[in-house]
Amino acid sequence: MKLTGGEIVAQTLTEYGIEYIAGIPGHGNWTLTDAFLQEDCKVKFIQVMHEQSAIHMADGYYRASGKPMAATTSVGPGATNTVIGLATAYADSTSVFFINGSPSTHMKGHGVMQEIERQQENSFPRIMEEVTKRSYSPIRVEEIPFTMHRAFNTMLTGRRGPVHVELPMDLQCESADIEIHDIEKRMPIGVAHPAPEAVKRAVELLLAAERPVICAGGGAISADASEALTALAERLGAAVSFTWNGKGAISEDHELCIGAVGQTGTSSGNSITASADVVVSVGCRFTDWSASSYAKGVTFSFPPGKLIHIDLDPHEIGKNYPTEVGIVADARVTLEAMLELITDLQSSKAIAKREGFLKDVQAAKDDWEAMLAPRRDSTQAPFTSQHPLKVLREVMEKDGIVTVGSGNTQGAVKQSFPVYKPRTHLTSGSFSPMGWAYPAALGAKLACPDKQVVAIMGDGDFMMCAPEMGVAVMHNIPVVALVQNNSGYMSIRGGMRKFQGRHIGSEFNHHAGNGEPYSADITDMAKSFGMHAVKVETSEDLRKALEEALALGKPALIEAITSRDAAGPFTPGWWDFPSPEYYEKEQEAYAEMRAKEQHM
Repeated sequence: MKLTGGEIVAQTLTEYGIEYIAGIPGHGNWTLTDAFLQEDCKVKFIQVMHEQSAIHMADGYYRASGKPMAATTSVGPGATNTVIGLATAYADSTSVFFINGSPSTHMKGHGVMQEIERQQENSFPRIMEEVTKRSYSPIRVEEIPFTMHRAFNTMLTGRRGPVHVELPMDLQCESADIEIHDIEKRMPIGVAHPAPEAVKRAVELLLAAERPVICAGGGAISADASEALTALAERLGAAVSFTWNGKGAISEDHELCIGAVGQTGTSSGNSITASADVVVSVGCRFTDWSASSYAKGVTFSFPPGKLIHIDLDPHEIGKNYPTEVGIVADARVTLEAMLELITDLQSSKAIAKREGFLKDVQAAKDDWEAMLAPRRDSTQAPFTSQHPLKVLREVMEKDGIVTVGSGNTQGAVKQSFPVYKPRTHLTSGSFSPMGWAYPAALGAKLACPDKQVVAIMGDGDFMMCAPEMGVAVMHNIPVVALVQNNSGYMSIRGGMRKFQGRHIGSEFNHHAGNGEPYSADITDMAKSFGMHAVKVETSEDLRKALEEALALGKPALIEAITSRDAAGPFTPGWWDFPSPEYYEKEQEAYAEMRAKEQHM
């Protein structure tokens, strides 16, 4: 059939099952976006207010559903605005399809408007190389079908990640006789299975262990391994901890769940995992936040602990810790293979010798509850960071989805907002940009229209994506935004105070006046966008407002006035962050912890 380059893209996305493409049209891609108006195109176009948000929306869509969404921008600044979003998806291994316009093939390198060309003709794909799995730049219309199926293959196999296709303006307009390539005939069947001898060795270690812990990373979620992970924990009597992106891999009301690990993990998650003689890592790449900067005995202890490391990417095996058994395979299939090797008798014997260990687990969980409860249950005004999360959890459905941005809310949710299902806690994870949570929530709601979706943010985070309220209203995407307003970047202020003894640029104040806190009226701002919005300062009002917003069936915002000084999560772990030499208070403590780091 004869199609223009733009039509090839639109038709291919339709046939490959893409439901939505988000973005902003410009002169560099308006022919491409025009193709989405063709009658046989089934892909819905979602107009956003900022190009970065288009990628975040697609990112949230994938995390909630396991299915990809597309995004598009024009050339130049519109395309460059996507870098943060793509880096976030790349760091967290989520699949996003991004396509942008570029200068016509006969104009490259001449300095056309919005072209970057001092180092190479049209340098933008070079930027993309560092934040995507692969960047594609077809130069003929006939190449586009091949490019599309290669991009989808790259995006959806192996370690997941975003891909980039750049389509010159002339190729968007030119036509050719082509066939759309059948994606099912261009993808591998099945998943990577583990080596049998590796599975056998891992099971032997676990059966002999006295204090086994399974640590779930984001790979456990993306591999749909939660059921197998929970079953293995029950069969062995193993405790289960999790990382930022592993939250939800096991229901947090399960007796074997010990909570999060890392700098802002839980005291129980860190202490029990650090005491383990065998740890099974499932799709965890041991970032510094999740490993407490590799300080021995804080979150992990390798050695004397032994590590069974399961990951789809061989690059991660042995990168930060030595492994007793490294398994490069799909997480779900690997855990299922381990389960098959454990007999009922072996399971009974393993659980029987866990009595002392499981008492330690319960004691650690009780200690964490005693630490958390005063902040979580406090009804003080302004709120603690934790109390609005308690109220939200009580009024929200168990399978509802929360998206969480960077900062204090990210840590507080990790610690004190229990989730019970995989893909119901979505966070910006490793790259941790502000401005992620709200557009990601819009994407999650598009992916899961029958589930409640709440974006939880601080006011600093929210101000970086506030214009997307217009997207929610224009498209009637009924997401609830819970904004905890404490007039500033309080996680940064807390870090500055600890490591420097003072702070700068972290509070929103009337700096030229009396120094009083400054805040935009976020509630009135939301109303001006056409949203239902309520400002709350008491626990009773908060509960009523959240219940109403969740039942409304349209976009809503709750502004919860939050204390600056009871604002942060606990820090049971450690983060390697040096202090300037002139701040002597932290020097000795830093040197002591630095000496415990194992990664070097």
